[in-house]
Parts: sequence; C-alpha cells; structure tokens
Amino acid sequence: MNGKLISKRFRVPGLLAVLVVLVVSVLGEASVQQPDPTAPAGEFSAERAVAELGQFATEPRPMGSAAADRARDHLVQRLRDQGLQVEVQSSLGAHTATGLATFGQVDNVVATLPGTAPTGTVLLAAHYDSAGVGPGASDDGASVAAMLEVVRALRESGPLRNDLALLITDGEEDGSLGAEVFAREHPLAARGGVVLNWEARGVDGPSLMFETSPDNARLVEVFADAVEHPRGDSSTVEMYRLMPNGTDFTDLTAAGFAGLNSAYLEGSSRYHTASDTIAHLNPGSLQHQGENMLALTRAFGGADLADLRADHDLVYFRALGLFVSYPSTAVLPLALLSALLLVGAVVLARYRRLITLPRTLLSALAALVPVVVSAVLAQALWSLLVAVRPDYDLMNGLLHRPLAFLLALAALTATVLIGWYLALRSRLGPAALALGALTWPTAAGVACAFTAPGAAFVCTVPALAGALGLILAVVWPRWSAIAVAGAAAVAAMVVPTVARTIFNGMGLALGGATAVLIVLFGLFLVPLGEAFLPERALSRRSAVAVVSTALGTTIALVLSGLAVDQFDAQHPRRSHLAYVLDADTGTASWVSAETNPTEWTAQYVRTRNTDGLPPGYARGSLWTGPAQPLAVEGPRVTGTRSGDTTNLHVSSPRGARSVVLRVDQPITEVTARLPGGAPRPVQVSGTRTATWPGEIRFRDLPPEGVDISLRTRGDQVRVTAVDETRTLPEAPGFRPRPADVEAGTREDGDLVAVARSYRF
Repeated sequence: MNGKLISKRFRVPGLLAVLVVLVVSVLGEASVQQPDPTAPAGEFSAERAVAELGQFATEPRPMGSAAADRARDHLVQRLRDQGLQVEVQSSLGAHTATGLATFGQVDNVVATLPGTAPTGTVLLAAHYDSAGVGPGASDDGASVAAMLEVVRALRESGPLRNDLALLITDGEEDGSLGAEVFAREHPLAARGGVVLNWEARGVDGPSLMFETSPDNARLVEVFADAVEHPRGDSSTVEMYRLMPNGTDFTDLTAAGFAGLNSAYLEGSSRYHTASDTIAHLNPGSLQHQGENMLALTRAFGGADLADLRADHDLVYFRALGLFVSYPSTAVLPLALLSALLLVGAVVLARYRRLITLPRTLLSALAALVPVVVSAVLAQALWSLLVAVRPDYDLMNGLLHRPLAFLLALAALTATVLIGWYLALRSRLGPAALALGALTWPTAAGVACAFTAPGAAFVCTVPALAGALGLILAVVWPRWSAIAVAGAAAVAAMVVPTVARTIFNGMGLALGGATAVLIVLFGLFLVPLGEAFLPERALSRRSAVAVVSTALGTTIALVLSGLAVDQFDAQHPRRSHLAYVLDADTGTASWVSAETNPTEWTAQYVRTRNTDGLPPGYARGSLWTGPAQPLAVEGPRVTGTRSGDTTNLHVSSPRGARSVVLRVDQPITEVTARLPGGAPRPVQVSGTRTATWPGEIRFRDLPPEGVDISLRTRGDQVRVTAVDETRTLPEAPGFRPRPADVEAGTREDGDLVAVARSYRF
C-alpha cells in the first residue's frame, strides 16, 4: 500500500497551492515603518531623534572614558531642559561570569516625571555607554535618543497618570553594571513597577519585543493593544530564559520589575564595531522602536499597574500581519491535540489502505535523518566559508550581505529533503512519508510544551494544521490539494519568520539552528511534493538529476554570496590588534587573535610564539610580533596574603582607566572597594578557558587606585596586572587601517596594554 494524497488529476490545483504557500511565506515578512518627516509635535519622529543622537553618539564612549563623561553630562542637561528631575547615581557595580569578576564605577542618569494620580512607576531603560571601538549609534545610542524624543512628545500631549522614570545606565557593555547598581541601591528599584528596556543588536530591521518578565499575560495584552505594528514572538522569550547572557533587563526584572524588552537586530554585522554609526542606522528601525516606546509609555503610563498582575504567560506570534496570542495553559492541550489528530490521520489512512503501519513507523524514524543531516551540513557550510575566506572568522557568522547564504541554507535543506523523499518514495509511499514527516514537528511541540512553552507554537500550530489537512485529504480526495496546501500555508505563516529571526540573531556560525527550522518547515511541505512528481517512481537517473539540480542551486547561491559579499570601505573586514608591553622585562609585542591575519595585521605579527608576552596574558591562540617598547611605568600592585585571602591595592601610574588582573589560581570570592567607599563582595565559580583560571576586571579606575581582596586556594598566588588604554594609534610604529578594515569585537583589541607580574 503506497497510497498518494494528491492524485494526478489534481496536480494543477496542487501547483497552484504551492504558489499560494510561497506567497503566504513572503507576505509573512513586513518592512519596517519609514519615518514621517512631517510627524506632528505630539508623535514620535525619527528625524528629530537622529538630531538628538548626533549630539552624543559620534565617538566611542566605553565606560570610564572622557567621551562617556561628555555623553552623560549632555543627557543630564537635555533632560533638565525638558523639565525632568535629574540625578546622577554614582556607585560601584559588579558582575560575575565563569572565573571572572568585573567591577566598575558607574554613573547612571536617572530622571523622573511625576504622574497625576500614580498607581506605580513606568521605567524606560537604555544604556549610554558603547563598545570600545565604535560610537554605538544603534547600541544603544538610538534608544537613548528615542527616550529624549518620547519625553518631548509626552510634554506636548500632557502628563501621564503614573510616574515616569528614565534610567540611562552606564557600564552595560561590561556586564550591566549600571543596572546592577540601580537594582541594588536606588529607591525607585525598591518600589518596582513596569520596565520597558530598549536595545539593538544591529542597525536595521523592525523592533522586536523579544523578552518579557514571567507571568506576562497582561503585559503582552497591553503590548498588542497599544502598538500599531507589533513584532516579535514568544519563542525568543523562551530562548532568553534559557540563555546565560542578558541585558540590563535581566537585573531590573530580578529586582522585581515586570516588563518588556525590545530591540532590532538586522544588519548585525555592524554590532559592536566602528560601523555602528548614524550613517548606517536605518531611520525606519529607529522610527519603529520609537513609535513602540511612545505607545507603550502612554499605555502603561495611563494604566492601573496593579491590574497588570497575572499568573501565566501568553504565547504570541504574528501571522500575515495579525498578532495571535493564547494562554500558556493551552500549550500542552494543543500539543496533545496535534498528536491525537496525527494518530487519527494514520488510522484513517490505514483504513483507506493508503499506508501500512510498519512503513509509516519507518517513515517517522527516517524523517529524523534530514533534520540531523541538514544541521550538520549547515555547520559544515560555515566551516567551508571560513576556510575559503578566512576573514569571515572574526565576523562570528554575522555577514554584511547574508541573503544569498540564507537562501543557500534553504537550498541545502531542500536538497537533503528532496534526496530523502525520492529515495524513500517508492519504498514507503507518499502517504506514509507525509505522515512520518509530521511526527517530529508534532513531537517537538509536545516536548516544548514541557520545557519551553512559549516556543511550542513554532511546531504545534503547523502540526495541528498539518494533521487536520491530512485528515481532510484522506476523507475528501477531490479537495486533497487544497487541504494539504492550506496546512502548508499555516506553516508558512509561522516558521519562516521565526527562522529568519534566528538567522539574524545567530548568523551562519550557528547556521545549524536556522537549518533545523527550515527543514521542519520543509517537512510540513512534504505532501505537496506529489504535485511535481509523476505517478510512477522516478528513474534513478531522473532522481539524481533532480537532486543534482537542487545541489547545484545551493552551490550557485554560495558562489553568488561570496561574489556579492565582498569587503570594501562600506563593508569592511575585521581585524584584531593590540600593543602589549611587559614592564618587567621591557619587551613589547604586537598581538593578534586573528586566525589568519589580514594583510594589514600581517605587517605587525609573524609568529605563534607567545613566550615574550607577560605571564598569564595570552588567551587562546595568538599571533605576535616585535614592537618598540614605550617608556611607561606598569600598573602598581601592593598587598599581602593571609591564609587563602590576598589583599591588594591596584593603581595605574600612567592614568589608565581600565585594569585587568590575571590570577594563576581559581578565585572563589572577590571584594572591591573604592577609596572611602563600602566593600562590594561577589562570589565567583568556575575557571577561565585558554588562559589563567582567574580574572578580575576594573573599569573606570580612579587615579588613587582601588582595593581588591581575592580568595584562592594554595599557599601563594601569582597575579599579572594589565592596565589598558585605548591609545593604539599612539603606539610606536602603528599605521592606520585601510578603509576596508575595521577593529573586531574582541574586548582586548585596539588597546595599549602594559603588564607587570607579582607574587604573594
């Protein structure tokens, strides 16, 4: 019994159905809203926000830099000009990661606007510091500028019911240090409320509401009602809850705030680079983010915040521009219903003698093959691209022109699926393969219902439609093409949008994740395959020709991607270079972490030998080359060791604002104390990889230095102190990068680092 779901006489409707699915898939993506230059005074205008942005986001402003101080002072004055009460919250922030403790003096800008009859506080949050090598026009200057424009619009339209607070944090790029300080010390944090955090991971694309606090039902309802063009889905909420990294939103919600986190993330090749400039910012992205910010501020600003409490989450996503949501309590029943409908489809197909149960079981087992193979090949594709074009390595999979490569991923998964289907079509039968293909998406939906309920819709909604479509196709063969196409159209409304979001966020370096979603989408399309195939099985030659054509398309897309995605002045390659001086030996070196140095970098480095570097400095595999030593004094560390505790005083005679301590033993606890300040202890677990096991960073080091205590095992400890300045262009022998090369995103690049080692 090798039954078919779409017979030959219904092939034309089947082909038309495929066209409908493709159209639905394309319509699932909408462009961002372009700004209206004539926006009235009471509405948001990206044009006005960009003018604000140009006042403070034209130079790098890492934490502790003079540029950051200038930006802070400018923002304080602008907010005071708008009539807000403004304070600068200065304190010592702390953050921990595996084997690492980071501290820094933060200067948060906190502004308030009282409400008329407040039920709580609405907190708008963004950060004014940037990565070290770029001006951070998008990350996160654009959101800060949008906050200023929102305040202006609110002042035009009248006061809010609830209190409004603006939190513009310092030190986000070093571990959300400013948000940690605000959450721990500020009275506003103790009162809680609703936080709306705004971020960017690129320079383009719509603003996605990608993260929420727990029990988000009422928050999402307000979002859906207030925002004219809501974008985002609950799958990213689940991903962020499972991931170890976070934003300021993480600290603020941990302090008790309920809220939403939004960002745009396309054009992510500019993220944390010198290319994150106003010139590269899509004003439509800023317009969408700003419109959402203003709408949500007004909505929450006028709501009774006590009514926002809920005891469950909402699952939410977009389909054909419509915002769809349902309670998380429905996730498991829907997932089980999809499984029940699939079983019903199998029973009906067996009753109509379209399948046998053994062949259907084999089809279900075999359907796992394209999922695994596609993921493996997608990862292999990235490795191949890096081998062909080594400059891709520092791009972290986030390429300047990735569209052809995304299409290549789709073509690659299509090749695998077509090969799988043609190989098994005559052996197991089209109907059995269609039912087997639906098994894994259905099972994934059930699994997500238990582990990540907000992401279950990606599989469960198409699986429900797919099982229902197969049932209708079996019961009413005359309408089979329409039934299976309708089911596939539902998948087209849901899966490609999520796949594209994953691709934009993770890039080709984690292309396997995108490939899994693409192949799951392909499994929903399996029944439509019969619309293109003859009644009889294809000959081996014909099958090979079909698969070869798909593979050839993949290769052509990869080659076109390589041809189109060339590096130039507008789309520069990345490089990594630092000047490192061992003040103990007087030896200076150029250092690069590039896998294959660019032509510009290669003029500085020539060997893998790291023996000349300060002890504990090297992290991972490095290139080095000799440099002319600077006549500067290294960082000064004095201290004593008692038991397992080492008490240090660290300062930089040359006035560096950043210092790193590498420790040759795992550290379990670190305490930092500013002169005249209170101690700030943190617990540390684990060890650093590919370097000494312990590391302590201090940002915005005061001239008089800082006291640091650390606990380690053993009778003695060795510490290498490295003070850092962003003065690489002043290093002897440095020559500027050409226009088509820019600094990479690794945090120890583009620095002059001076080190000295100590034993205690």
